[in-house]
Amino acid sequence: MTWAACTKLQRAPSPLAFARGLFFIGARGTDAAHACLPPAITLLLEICHHIGYHNDTVKSGKWEQCPDWCYWDYPLIELAGKTYGLLGCGNIGIHTAAIASALGMNVIAYDMRQRDEALQLGVEYVSLDELFARSDVLGLQMPLFPFNTGIINRENIAKMKDGVIIINNSRGQMVVEQDLADALNSGKVAAAGLDVVSTEPIRGDNPLLTAKNCILTPHISWAPRESRQRIMDCTVDNVRAYLQGAPINVVNP
Repeated sequence: MTWAACTKLQRAPSPLAFARGLFFIGARGTDAAHACLPPAITLLLEICHHIGYHNDTVKSGKWEQCPDWCYWDYPLIELAGKTYGLLGCGNIGIHTAAIASALGMNVIAYDMRQRDEALQLGVEYVSLDELFARSDVLGLQMPLFPFNTGIINRENIAKMKDGVIIINNSRGQMVVEQDLADALNSGKVAAAGLDVVSTEPIRGDNPLLTAKNCILTPHISWAPRESRQRIMDCTVDNVRAYLQGAPINVVNP
């Protein structure tokens, strides 16, 4: 038995391993959406309102010295009426759609299958090119597959709206980082909020470190204490079930 302490595997195990009778067991069913949804929305709200920056400037005395009763140093963005595009609409995507709808946003999605829960929320399923063309905010919420590795690249960014916002707390390998950095520096992409990069820990030569309007956090979406406890509880349940001869959460095909 091989145990992966994560809610979705980074890549599929080798078919040769399956042929040798190995079990691959994961942590599906640990309510990843409860952990991963808040960081995605938080990254978006920070991009829209620059809360951290304005907190720092208030504490440094700027508001006290302001001739008016308020100030803002960046354009602030209202999300109501804008379109949140989901690249992937599984469990985490559905929860994201619910919050985006509550913010007054229209939600569209591209996925390999449609979910009734998403349709009930009013999510509109569209083609991949339409997702790129219509999204004001593009959220990446898919596991890593061969087809989406490097999908955020120069060619597909060109299909997007000028000023699109990109949020990724899924898998860093979905992004061609130099292409995204170039788009940020040119203004084609207005901002990006990223909790993942292609190589972790991040390397010092990653172009996103110096790109304009790019927020980076160190892969912490999964890491609240409650989330980690659920994963450990799932570990115990998986091992117990395996020893009893009835494995659960097996990812073998």
